[in-house]
Amino acid sequence: MAGTDRTRKRAGPPPGFGPAVILVEPQLGENIGAAARAMLNCGLSELRLVNPRDGWPNEKAVAAASGADRVLKRARLFDSTAAAVADLRYVFAATARERDMTKKVASPREAVRAMRRYAARKQACGVLFGPERRGLTNDDVVLADTLLVVPLNPAFRSLNLAQAVLVFAYEWFLASLSPRPGAMAKGGAVRATKKELLDFFAHLEAELDRTGFLRVAEKRPTMVRNIRNLFQRADLMDHEVRTLHGIIVALTGRPWNKR
Repeated sequence: MAGTDRTRKRAGPPPGFGPAVILVEPQLGENIGAAARAMLNCGLSELRLVNPRDGWPNEKAVAAASGADRVLKRARLFDSTAAAVADLRYVFAATARERDMTKKVASPREAVRAMRRYAARKQACGVLFGPERRGLTNDDVVLADTLLVVPLNPAFRSLNLAQAVLVFAYEWFLASLSPRPGAMAKGGAVRATKKELLDFFAHLEAELDRTGFLRVAEKRPTMVRNIRNLFQRADLMDHEVRTLHGIIVALTGRPWNKR
């Protein structure tokens, strides 16, 4: 393993250090292993997998990791993208395609600067990477706060999964050489987790269904994504989400029966 200093093998990132790298429905074990290798190269350790096509654990992933086994051994498996981001407060979605939705856009360097601020406030964040063949779906992207777009040749922006992870991870590592402290949120408030937001979306959408606002079946998916994006852009704090639940209850006169 050229480039590995065995005297420092036990040094490196602790479990859960840095943003989570979330691979959504990765197809090849080799790409998972190569992504883990890129992560450890750059001091990242938290890998989350959503429904890997060829199952998990995967021997081909171990072979391709070339010594980054510790990342693979700690990888967490999830049944859905929503479950994989539930505990996070900020989520970025790596994509090379234009999306028919209003989202903030950041380069890897800009995204990392933001993540460093979140880390200073102890607010967990992560980056979604889609499957090799088609990338993230719009239903995955709507869970994110910001699109992460690598500035490349507009005529050919396609990256291998591990390449995409490496571009982001390298920017994270560079930023670690000159960390910037972040300010604490006012009053000790913390940003809502994705689970808290998803619970609110379920509450709101249930009432919109009941009142007939979402009655046109063919338009419902797009309307739901637009409504969710609206609240994603608001950067809601946890107490603000609780207030929104209360507003819905007050307007409808119906208690929220969380399933």
